[in-house]
Amino acid sequence: MPFNGEKQCMGEDQPSDSDSSQFSESMASLSDCECSRQSFTSDSSSKSSSPTSPSPPRVLTYDEVMAVAGNLLDLNLAHEIAVNENFEVKQTPIPENSLFGQVKHIVHQAFWDLLESELNAEPPRYEYAIKLFEEIREILLSFLINGGNRLRDQICEVLDTDLIRQQAEHSAVDIQGLANYIISTMGKLCAPMRDDDIRELKVTGNIVEVLRQIFHVLDLMKLDMVNFTIRSIRPHLQHQLVDYERNKFQEILEETPSALKHTTEWIKESLDEELLSLSETALTPGAENTTKQSVSPTVVLNNSYLKLLQWDCQKKVFPETLGTDEVRLQELAEKLNQLKMIACLSLITNNMVGAIMEGQPELADRLKRISAVLLEGMNKKTFNLKEALNSIGVQTCVEVNKTLKERGLLTLNAEIQANLLGQFSSVQEEGNPIWSLIDKRIQLYMKSVLCLPRPQKCMPPVPGGLAVIQQELEVLGSQYANIVNLNKQVYGPFYANILRKLLFGEEASEKVDTSSSTN
Repeated sequence: MPFNGEKQCMGEDQPSDSDSSQFSESMASLSDCECSRQSFTSDSSSKSSSPTSPSPPRVLTYDEVMAVAGNLLDLNLAHEIAVNENFEVKQTPIPENSLFGQVKHIVHQAFWDLLESELNAEPPRYEYAIKLFEEIREILLSFLINGGNRLRDQICEVLDTDLIRQQAEHSAVDIQGLANYIISTMGKLCAPMRDDDIRELKVTGNIVEVLRQIFHVLDLMKLDMVNFTIRSIRPHLQHQLVDYERNKFQEILEETPSALKHTTEWIKESLDEELLSLSETALTPGAENTTKQSVSPTVVLNNSYLKLLQWDCQKKVFPETLGTDEVRLQELAEKLNQLKMIACLSLITNNMVGAIMEGQPELADRLKRISAVLLEGMNKKTFNLKEALNSIGVQTCVEVNKTLKERGLLTLNAEIQANLLGQFSSVQEEGNPIWSLIDKRIQLYMKSVLCLPRPQKCMPPVPGGLAVIQQELEVLGSQYANIVNLNKQVYGPFYANILRKLLFGEEASEKVDTSSSTN
């Protein structure tokens, strides 16, 4: 399953080549350097996918806002289920000292106290107990899949509330017997992980506490059933994900035409850089149109995706088309930032004491682990990077000196140690040459990953200086490529239309709109 930290082939879990071919067809006219301007006006997405609209923005009604919110929720949920193999629904604990937690405790305790007083009365009253059995019956029936008719009939027969009411009128209700049947039935329906909970229910003596714990375990079983359903539909959702997400986003776009505003800005930034680069190499007069036709949409998009690895979410809004993967990309960028720092420290160490470390792979591994541990959480605002770098420098000197002593050699003198600590501390400074070098090489590696058709099966060679983080870099590169490739498949038609509009303005979009209305 992609995106879960393993290098897997995208073709196994993601949509087939027929899906990716739609992206290729949408971008074909943009990638052909010799195509005419008219080739950019072919229809690759619907009319509503235009990045901007000449008409003034309209005010959405409450129902329209709720419809858009519902579509966004559906899109995000479907995407998360499909791409995150570890996605599951969990019970959210309520803090006991919170107002909601205190109110909930008081209300629940009052109900169970009332139930206990009813059952202990002379003669016993069963009004609330019958309501509980009716609710338990419905929950148990909800766990049954098609074909469980025999057990369904049995549950309805034993927990027949009309019969229990008749028995209550004659004080003949066997509360403990009903509870034992419920526990036994729960044992047949629950997941193996709930067997211990079922055993605890069987040894609980107080009938009120038994009923209370029955509802607790039933709540856990509901979550188990939801997560089982999620796992069951995941393969089907993965197969239909591209079409489903694209259609859902199209519905959002029809309600809110400005839904591609930040996506357009994101692509425009890379397009402007590419046009500037091409114009600098074009020496012939009147080469502007030729420059526009020479733009490679794949290069522009890949450069846009690379910007996401250094995206400042505090200053810029994430592109709308990548909202479903925003958290994943941020986590990936944070891990990449940590690996970048580890590579910088390793390069400094090798430059200063490389002769000592030669033939000592254990030492290099120890230094890498020390750096990784001390740099954990380095992307948090509260993290003291300067202190962490100083600690890593001290530990590096200790480990190197220890190795030297074991080999019967002189330890590092004070000057070398001070120089090493100083270079470690300077890595965090803006414009540090070592940081810039490693950053450029990692960007080059990630760019080469995006250029491979199947990055999971054939990763590109790692540039010099990155060997120490090669394994981790390949894993992150594989995850990154999976995110990008799926995003291209889903939103390729929208990107093609945005590029067409940015390159040739309103005229191209008007032709697309006319073509859409006549078809």
